[in-house]
Amino acid sequence: MSKVIEITDGNFEEEVLKSTLPTEVDFWAPWCGPCRMVLPVYDKLSGEYDGKFKFCKINVDENRQTAAKYQIMSIPMQKYFVNGQEVDQILGAVPESVIRAKVESVLKKVSD
Repeated sequence: MSKVIEITDGNFEEEVLKSTLPTEVDFWAPWCGPCRMVLPVYDKLSGEYDGKFKFCKINVDENRQTAAKYQIMSIPMQKYFVNGQEVDQILGAVPESVIRAKVESVLKKVSD
């Protein structure tokens, strides 16, 4: 079962910046083929990392304020946040192994 949280301009600060867990935000749009390709990966990982890592997605067409704030020019764009600060990102549709490695890297930063 997916635990990916759909977020908006209105709750981005609460769900991401104030999150006590490291958080991934997938900036996407329904018309974007590569975006749809990686969604199942985030669904899978959200279940595996439940309670350790938070996965979110935000539709850039419906939430232009946040997309502009984070200068999203291309999608899919995944940004990773720890304690309200952006710590890493992935641009484009990449294999699950790359995404998993990034999540593990962010978790390692948190535990150091």
